[in-house]
Amino acid sequence: MQAMSSQAPSASLQWDIFCRVIDNFGDIGVCWRLSTDLAARGQRVRLWVDDASALAWLAPQGCPGVQVRAWGGVLAPHDAPTQVLVEAFGCEVAPEFIADSARVSKAAGQEYLWINLEYLSAEGYVERCHRLPSPVRQGAALGGVKWFFYPGFTPATGGLLREPGLLERQARFDGLAWRAARRPGPTAVPDERWISLFCYEPAALPALLAQCARQPTRLLATPGRATAATRAALQDMDKNGLQGTPGKRGQLSISYLDPCPQPAFDEMLWGCDLNLVRGEDSLVRALWAGRPLVWQIYPQHDNAHHDKLHAFLDWLHAPASLRRFHAAWNGLEGAPPLHIPDDDALAEWTGCVQAARTRLLAQDDLVTQILGFVREKR
Repeated sequence: MQAMSSQAPSASLQWDIFCRVIDNFGDIGVCWRLSTDLAARGQRVRLWVDDASALAWLAPQGCPGVQVRAWGGVLAPHDAPTQVLVEAFGCEVAPEFIADSARVSKAAGQEYLWINLEYLSAEGYVERCHRLPSPVRQGAALGGVKWFFYPGFTPATGGLLREPGLLERQARFDGLAWRAARRPGPTAVPDERWISLFCYEPAALPALLAQCARQPTRLLATPGRATAATRAALQDMDKNGLQGTPGKRGQLSISYLDPCPQPAFDEMLWGCDLNLVRGEDSLVRALWAGRPLVWQIYPQHDNAHHDKLHAFLDWLHAPASLRRFHAAWNGLEGAPPLHIPDDDALAEWTGCVQAARTRLLAQDDLVTQILGFVREKR
């Protein structure tokens, strides 16, 4: 059952959300979903981003109530003063904007609430640090307070992004029609397994492709790094005598996708039998999809991501076969060879993800919680 908040609707406030695009699209993807969800609930949002180019395909229609502003800009004389400032993923808002916002807010007889929206993790520190204040002791915001807001998977955290109407939209989705529209041939392949691939460069990808070539499989390779990694792995297969066309290896058919808006990405996750996802935004959307998923966590040089991955799998109550696949897919030391799940294992993975999804739906989503937090602190 989906959690229902008993709180009254929030008054419309002016939000300024700051985002830096580091090296992938997860930062802007999360910030755009946050911005549009707030706008759909009557809030006014200015999204300040240093590289908005991805929005041309990620959100080509824009969103009423959301203005996209260039990073480094300041408030114009006619702009509404900041009432909630969100610093996404520790992106460090420019001191000039902080000083200018403070000046405009004081002139309007207001103070703004400053929130640091942190990265998603299932580790224990998230519950301990969620909603803690951090006094600002230097710089333009001297004397102010920054509040840490942690997304998470448990009731003691800030929850996950889940826009109103998501479940209804998913319930209306026709998976068979979706597949038929994307199948090159006139008829379906019996027992064909559909797999979405949104990854970095997993060392186990050649093993995955080789095993998929031995059973009817359609692989949907997302643009960018996943497509490049797939093509590189196919070249290695060619050297080992497993040659074929760019989109075919044995019983494996490969579709190379174009960039798509966020709703279309969601539909891909709903329409596949197995979703191989990466980063933060796609993990959350794969959980809402309720389909078997494997997460390639963003690699860190000190291997700190290993603890983060294990914490997520613990929360997920992942069965042994799913843990082994994650270990191989993420290149953990001592990981066993990668093996594609059979139908029984895939059914077990489905039950695991759907049980986790049920737990999440019993909690308030992130925007409901952050609106409640703002009401409490302002």
